Amino acid sequence: MIKIIQANYEHDKVIQVYFSDGKYGDYDLQSVIDKKTVLTQFLEEDYDFQEFYLEMGALCWKNGLQLSPSHIYLKLEQQQLLHTVTVEYVA
Repeated sequence: MIKIIQANYEHDKVIQVYFSDGKYGDYDLQSVIDKKTVLTQFLEEDYDFQEFYLEMGALCWKNGLQLSPSHIYLKLEQQQLLHTVTVEYVA
């Protein structure tokens, strides 16, 4: 089961998410807003997108919105926006 282990607000409505399998990507919430789904009510234009937190590996906001890590992962994978964390070893 994939989980988000770290998330950083980047700009506008973009959050950089790091997954438990060592991959990461920049997730743009604007795509969720543009779909005009039930989630749109949670993502009002004046809402502070920086006020998120992680709970059990999901991206959450205090207004009750929770985004599944597997959904975010799949979307980033489909858009070819997933990258692998590289580790540099110092000898």
